[in-house]
Amino acid sequence: MADERSRARQTATIFSIGALVVAVVGGYLFQMMHVEAPIVKGPGVTTQQMLSDTLPSLKGTDGDTPVYVFDSGKPGGTFVVLGGTHPQEIAGLLAATLLIENAKVTQGKLIVIPESNHSGFTFTDPMEAFVHDVSITRPDGTTRWFPVGMRRTNPADQWPDPDAYVHVPSGERMIGEESRNLNRNHPGLKSGTQTAQVSYALTQLVKGANIVLDLHEAQPEYPVINKIVYHERAQSTAGTALFNMEFDGVHITADPSARNLHGLSHREFGDFTPAQALLAETANPAMGRFRGRLSMDLVVAGKEPNYVAATKLGAKGLLFVPFDENGWPLQLRVSRHIATIKEVIESYNSLNKATSVVITGIPDFDDIAKNGVGKYLLPAPAGSPSAPPFV
Repeated sequence: MADERSRARQTATIFSIGALVVAVVGGYLFQMMHVEAPIVKGPGVTTQQMLSDTLPSLKGTDGDTPVYVFDSGKPGGTFVVLGGTHPQEIAGLLAATLLIENAKVTQGKLIVIPESNHSGFTFTDPMEAFVHDVSITRPDGTTRWFPVGMRRTNPADQWPDPDAYVHVPSGERMIGEESRNLNRNHPGLKSGTQTAQVSYALTQLVKGANIVLDLHEAQPEYPVINKIVYHERAQSTAGTALFNMEFDGVHITADPSARNLHGLSHREFGDFTPAQALLAETANPAMGRFRGRLSMDLVVAGKEPNYVAATKLGAKGLLFVPFDENGWPLQLRVSRHIATIKEVIESYNSLNKATSVVITGIPDFDDIAKNGVGKYLLPAPAGSPSAPPFV
C-alpha cells in the first residue's frame, strides 16, 4: 500500500510539473505575441498617432493601434488605407507597410493604418495551426518580421461571444463569433464591445476622408477574390481603376457592394461617411481548405500542390483564380494591392481634381513582383529584434 501511495505521489508530481511547464511556455508565447514588430516611419510620414487619439476609451487596450499620417500641407483630399482588418490576410499589412516606408504626399493627405484590428495580431487559433509570423529578407541579408494573427479580435480581449450577433444599426443577425469580426462591426459603437469601439474610431477617421480602401485576402475557392468591391458612390472610381489595371496587365474584376449585407467597410463607410468606400481582395492559398500543412513557406511562397492537383482533376469551377506550380506568392499579392492603391487614387484624382491626393515614391507592380517585398522595406530600427522573440 505504501508503495502504491508513493507511486501515486510521484505520478501526481510528474503531472504537476508537466502542467506547470505547459502553463509557463504557453504564458510566455502569449506574452510574446504582444511584442510589436517594428514598422519604420518613412520620409513622408509627418505624424504618427494612435487610434485612441480618436476614441480615448481604446487607450491601454489591444484595440489601440498606430495611425500614420502623410500631410502635404497643400489643399487636397484625404485618402485612408486600412491594412490588417483580418490579420491573417498578411498582404494587406505588408502593402500598408510599404506605403508607410516609401510614400511621399505632395498634395492632400494620406492616412495609413497597417494593423486595423490590432488585437487580432496578438493570437492564433491552435486548431488552425496558423503560423505566428512571416520573415522577409532584405537585399543586404537582414530580415524584417511581421505578425500573422487571426480573423477576429482576440477572445482574451472580448469574451464571451453571444449566441447571435445583432449588427447595429441594421439589425442583421449573424453567428455570435462575428461580434469579434471588425469587418462585420462597421460603423461601430462608441460604447460597445472592443471590436465595435475600434470600428467606431475608424469610422470617425473616415468621416474626414474623401476615399477609403480596405485591403484583404481570401482563399482561392472564395468567389470575391482578385476584385475591387465598391460602394455605389465609388463606382466611377472603381471602374476607371479596373480599366487601367487591365490595360497594364493586372487582371482584376469589380463588384458592387451588396446593400443587404451589413457591417462591411465598403457598405457602412459608404453609407455613414462622405468617403468613397472600396475594398480589395487578393488570393491567399494559406487560407484555403484544399491546403495541406500550413507553414511559413506556404504563406510566403504561396505554392500548394493540393490546389495544383485539384485544378488538374477538374476543380477549376471550384476555384476563382487560376492555380499552377507558380502559386500565389506573397510578393505578387502585395504587388497587386500596391497596384490597386495606385490606380484607385489616380482614378479618383482624374475624376475629382479639386480634392486630389498626389502620392509619389510607391514602387510599381512589376518592381515588387520581380524584386520581392524586401527590397522596399527599410532597415529595422537599431535594437529591435530581427526575428520574432518567441523563435
